[in-house]
Amino acid sequence: MILSATALLTYMLIDIRPRPNGGSWYGYTLGTIGLVQILWLTMLGVRKRAMTSGRWSLKAWTSAHVYLGLSLIVIATLHTGFQFGWNVHTLAYALMMVVILSGIWGVSAYATIPSSLSSNRQSMTEGQMLESIRSVDRQLHDAAQPLDADMSRLVLASLEQDPFGGGLLVRLSGRDRRCATQRAYRAVRQLSSEQADGSATVIKRVDELLDRKKAALGQLRRHLRLKALLELWLYVHVPVTFILIAALTAHVVSVFFYW
Repeated sequence: MILSATALLTYMLIDIRPRPNGGSWYGYTLGTIGLVQILWLTMLGVRKRAMTSGRWSLKAWTSAHVYLGLSLIVIATLHTGFQFGWNVHTLAYALMMVVILSGIWGVSAYATIPSSLSSNRQSMTEGQMLESIRSVDRQLHDAAQPLDADMSRLVLASLEQDPFGGGLLVRLSGRDRRCATQRAYRAVRQLSSEQADGSATVIKRVDELLDRKKAALGQLRRHLRLKALLELWLYVHVPVTFILIAALTAHVVSVFFYW
């Protein structure tokens, strides 16, 4: 914060004509500071492999990573002198903003999602959630045998469903519109309301098992969704950081060799 405030204050006080920009001494100074910051920020991945305590513990390093990363918004913007265009310089700035915004997303995710994950798990591991679904599937397989061919096929189709399937959109939404278990549940629930003979007991048993499976699937899908939200930002933050380094290299080379 002190770094950002100092940069803003000097920007307002210095007298450069026509105005401070990336090609002025002020722009070069801020550009150098920003470049050093970015290179230092990329070292967090290396720092994570060394678990130490004290002033430069991983926690302190990560905290500095966050605050210095945020200060780059001010440093880099003032470095540009608010001059943007369709060039490698603006590309580097845009990539930097994507990295910073994805980092903000990550900080927010780590501040809110772990508690939701813990609450949803209800002291169960992911493996135990899967085993719960498999246990219901085994019971469904036996309970569906007395049903007629069409209904039995519909129920047994839910046993073949991959809880991890459906793609990224299904994982992020936590809902699968093509869910075989949901289709079987609706069909059996409707049949259960229509049956009044001896087969009603069988239908009721299948209905109860599908209701349990639907609840177990819902818990697992919420778990997978929260995990995906917790990890997704890294699939933006890390690759774009490497692209940013390449763009910065091109930016620096073009400034010093072609300007």
